[in-house]
Amino acid sequence: MRFTLLPLLLLLLLLSYSAAARKPSSHNATTSSHLVRTSCQHASYPNLCLHTLSASPAQTPRDLAQAAVGVSLSRARKVSAFLSQLSHSSSSSSTPKRQRVAVGDCVEQVSDSVDELSRTLEELHHLHEETFRWQMSNAQTWVSAALTNDDTCLDGFQEVDGKVKADVKKKITNAARVTSNALYMINRLDESRGRPRS
Repeated sequence: MRFTLLPLLLLLLLLSYSAAARKPSSHNATTSSHLVRTSCQHASYPNLCLHTLSASPAQTPRDLAQAAVGVSLSRARKVSAFLSQLSHSSSSSSTPKRQRVAVGDCVEQVSDSVDELSRTLEELHHLHEETFRWQMSNAQTWVSAALTNDDTCLDGFQEVDGKVKADVKKKITNAARVTSNALYMINRLDESRGRPRS
């Protein structure tokens, strides 16, 4: 009887070990929560930072910078899709010329932002100690350019009135805010030289 129970006990032991291994440790969750809170408190938009990064499992400033750029890239892609659709629906001759031009310019600018944020995320995933400063400079330049694109897009709508302007402004402003927070996280990573810090 004892020998027939042994395989069953071993199986139960393995299953419980496997389940425990899948659960994130409370220490890791606490470290991540502390890192997000302390990092976000001085971000450009602290509440938005906490809202967008609170679920991140980040353990280091590098993890957090990657997560922040990931959020920014996701928003930029959504805005890009929205603008492409808007451009298609604004192509008729009944649409005011200023609006058509503003939307068309904005499509290009946000598309550039998507490219710049993609390159930034790729750079952050492949940091090397010997090229760290140069890579940080690239990341800062690209994210700053993405922010400039957002500003330029909004500038193009100054002479446009109505719902389209309000919709574009809302979406671009939201994207710009998470991008500004991402730039802050990159600057913070640069200051830490990539070392873990709370």
